[in-house]
Amino acid sequence: MEMFEPTLVMAAASLIGLIVVAFALLRGWQGWLELKQRELEKAPREIEGGAGTGAARIEIADLKERIRKLEAIASGVDL
Repeated sequence: MEMFEPTLVMAAASLIGLIVVAFALLRGWQGWLELKQRELEKAPREIEGGAGTGAARIEIADLKERIRKLEAIASGVDL
């Protein structure tokens, strides 16, 4: 009997290769998450509370609509 059977060597090499690939993918995933975190930190803040640009535009549109309704009420117009 040989010291190392070819099947055992192939299985060990495959396992080591799988571990290396899994480790590389994990490092890549962590790097991608770190990049996205930095992007979120650099995103401009337009409104109090720290909402991003899209949320700020929605809130501004909502406030304009409320002002329009209040002005209509003040002038006696039914909506």
